Amino acid sequence: MASAKRKPGPTELLVLEDFLPYRLSILSNRVSRAIAARYAKTFGLSIPEWRIIAVLGRRPGLTAKEVAEATEMDKVAVSRAVAKLVESKRVAARADREDARRQILSLTAQGESVHARIAPIALASEQRLLAALDARERAQLDALVGHLLDAAKTL
Repeated sequence: MASAKRKPGPTELLVLEDFLPYRLSILSNRVSRAIAARYAKTFGLSIPEWRIIAVLGRRPGLTAKEVAEATEMDKVAVSRAVAKLVESKRVAARADREDARRQILSLTAQGESVHARIAPIALASEQRLLAALDARERAQLDALVGHLLDAAKTL
């Protein structure tokens, strides 16, 4: 007589604390919150605002839609953050000559100043985090994260 296989219950199927997407989210949230606290205190910036400044610092002339795609942030969050950055005169928005519905974004002198001052803080935070790993582990992590980012495109 064949024994019936017991079907695992939901708690056996998923242990949240061991689930990689959850662990990555926790890591990301902890790091983002720690860095964001410094950005907010020193520069009055939210995480989306900082990300927009960082992207436009490297790639001026993007639209809000292109910023959302580059950062993989929600379009509404990008739109709100862009509005705040324009209001605070850190980002300039001008109508696209070919399509007046599109706004071309670039950093203002004030935005460039914030970018220049905040980038070293971000890089120092990254170095403090990566100091937990030796050079070989950092190289492995970089390669593994690259592989996971590629794999995530197929989900």
